[in-house]
Amino acid sequence: MDHFELRNGVLHAEGVPLTRIAEQAGTPIYVYSTATIERHVRVFREALAGIDDPWIAFAVKANPNKAVLATLAKAGLGADVVSGGELRRALSAGIPAAKIVFSGVGKTAEEMALGLKEGIGQFNLESLEEAETLSEVAAALGIAAKVAFRINPDVDAGTHSKISTGRADDKFGIPYDRALAAYARARTLPGLDPQGVAVHIGSQLTDLAPSRAAFMRVGELIAALRAQGHQIATADLGGGLGVPYNPAVPAPPLPEAYGAMVREVTQGWDVQLIFEPGRVIVGNAGVMLTRVIRVKEGKTYPFVVVDAGMNDLLRPSLYDAWHDIRAVEPTGDTLVANVVGPICETGDTFARARTMDQVKAGDLVAFMTAGAYGATMANTYNSRGLVPEAIVSGEEWAIVRDRQPIEALIEADRLPPWL
Repeated sequence: MDHFELRNGVLHAEGVPLTRIAEQAGTPIYVYSTATIERHVRVFREALAGIDDPWIAFAVKANPNKAVLATLAKAGLGADVVSGGELRRALSAGIPAAKIVFSGVGKTAEEMALGLKEGIGQFNLESLEEAETLSEVAAALGIAAKVAFRINPDVDAGTHSKISTGRADDKFGIPYDRALAAYARARTLPGLDPQGVAVHIGSQLTDLAPSRAAFMRVGELIAALRAQGHQIATADLGGGLGVPYNPAVPAPPLPEAYGAMVREVTQGWDVQLIFEPGRVIVGNAGVMLTRVIRVKEGKTYPFVVVDAGMNDLLRPSLYDAWHDIRAVEPTGDTLVANVVGPICETGDTFARARTMDQVKAGDLVAFMTAGAYGATMANTYNSRGLVPEAIVSGEEWAIVRDRQPIEALIEADRLPPWL
């Protein structure tokens, strides 16, 4: 459920008509709903009822806007970060360092030092080589690093290949059959405190069976590690639970079903469970608002050309992702069209042969379920400034990232002395 709905024929974000935001802030623009974010946090937390002290660490990569992170911090969530920049964002938004997990396959020594100095709760290590680097950094600083190894369980998540992370040939984690040796080595390294096990098999998961299989392997590993004398206190089960994008395909499992599966599989583990939800918290909490430039005649279908491009919303071009496309002021009539942006690439196509609301030049259109992996993946291709973001709370709204002026892009360039 989200808080984007028609009122008096106009699509609203909570109590604010999207037409008002477009008139005052221009398009394209991302709009987030505070009430939807808060509701999804509540639903996810309720799904974990019966699990003792779950550590919910929001996946910052899904939406790193400071206002979004501050909303989540207020709701009591921690953060899962994958860079020093995300770590700084989380801290600046008020998320306590002790609730932060640092994941990612390419942490640098400088990023490790930052995490250690800030006192983050756990590093999820992706290789023995990374463990050795962290050991050197931690020993030099005289700080013990709380760590878990991310295990690659060789489980296919059944999602898009570019967001699957738990297969044997994916770049993430340590192969399952090398885990015991990795922990044995880590125990000898100064500055490391191996306290947990981590796993994450992919994003936009639509079936619980792969997660169940991966978690069962984690449970077996915890038992084997304890048999060898390791003190395992945490188990990071990752994130990736999917959200409904296309109403024509079966909906992903609800958080309630996910929580029931987790309770069943992890019974008797005697650890603090860590969860890294991202999309399931913010996906439906955001829309990208855009305006129709013109409707162009096509050979088979007309082209609805909007002022948002693939640089503003990359998912359809990168993943062939599906977003519901709605008129902000629908008339009740429909058309079948290709929806495209102004970027000079054929890949700048949001939908093909889509049955959608009838629109004309000047009409506002909303791309739904755009709160995750939307603005965070935006870029400046074709010399287009970064898209702005706004957040709504009840009948109030505010810009939480300004539209980047083209002058800022030009001024960032530097001419060499010979020019």
